[in-house]
Amino acid sequence: MQLFEITLILLTLAVVFMHVARHLRVPYPSLLALAGGCVALLPFAPHLGIQPQLALALFVAPAVMDSAFDMPPRELLRIWVPLVSLAVVLVLLTTSAVAWAGAALMGLPVAAAIALGAIVAPPDAAAAAAVLREFSLPRRTLAVLQGESLLNDAVALLVFGLAVTAALTPGSAWDSLTPRLLIAVPGGAVLGVLCAQLGMRVFNKLAGTLSLIIVQFLTTFGTWILAERLQLSPIVAVVALAAVIARHMPSRTSARDRVNSYAVWATVVFVLNVLAFLLMGLQARDILNQLQSDALMHALGFAGIVLAIVIGVRLAYVMLYGLVLRLFQRFFEQRLLHSKAPTVSIGVLVSWCGMRGLVTLATALALPQEFRAARSSS
Repeated sequence: MQLFEITLILLTLAVVFMHVARHLRVPYPSLLALAGGCVALLPFAPHLGIQPQLALALFVAPAVMDSAFDMPPRELLRIWVPLVSLAVVLVLLTTSAVAWAGAALMGLPVAAAIALGAIVAPPDAAAAAAVLREFSLPRRTLAVLQGESLLNDAVALLVFGLAVTAALTPGSAWDSLTPRLLIAVPGGAVLGVLCAQLGMRVFNKLAGTLSLIIVQFLTTFGTWILAERLQLSPIVAVVALAAVIARHMPSRTSARDRVNSYAVWATVVFVLNVLAFLLMGLQARDILNQLQSDALMHALGFAGIVLAIVIGVRLAYVMLYGLVLRLFQRFFEQRLLHSKAPTVSIGVLVSWCGMRGLVTLATALALPQEFRAARSSS
């Protein structure tokens, strides 16, 4: 009963602060995290924890499914050059830069530093959309940002998983890096396609019933959990699942079923997003209790350094990417599927659309309890 009451209180606070955010014209995720931090400082504030693996499955799986469903594979193929550049190269560069800072400035073990870099590397298109919803952006730019948020999560979570494994069992993860990468990504895609084929058969039999929406959630969470059990990429599996379902199911379902499904999914994803930001804010009390004044100031200083690195790396890389494409525009347009060079203004816009959101929060919550002890012993 206490957990139910706490959930109701958090949702009530979310409604109030989101109303305030609309009036102040500020992104609601930032205000929700700040509200959670303020609530955590109150003496009667609840102490909430969540299992590491549950954080990723609960918060990330529905969000990825919802986003991937609206991103047709044909659109991804048209913009594959900027997608690979942002979702793979930039994520790895950001992870490396943050990992270097963690190892050089804070003395973190290499595995812990890489895990930190992987946590803060992937931006969230939903967080950017919350800021840019009042602007009219080019369709291609929106597609790139949305596609980036899908693919970079998979890359970051693969690196994160390897880094955590290396921290907990030194010497075993890095030796299996190449085999895991070669199996996890394509294996996750194959699993997602197979689950989609099975799911669509069940969907057709449940058309016109409320059970259809329940089975949609069961299929999403089941695909994620099965991929984790098989040590495949759960995000790639859910993206493949959504892509196949989005390609074939709309023409096989009635308008009423589609409206009901979209409404329920939008509400659930929104509520989970709200709870994730509030939960992160509620961790403030535990963080403050574990850090003394000097250690807290040191940690805040390093957090500022990480923030500057994340912003600086993205800004420098995106602008350099646009400059190279403009210098060799004819070559790229002819040989790379007519890839168009972004303007300077679009480059600046994409650079500042690197807000971190739900995946970063869920990944931070997914750090296992044993990770801290392993890091200290290293």
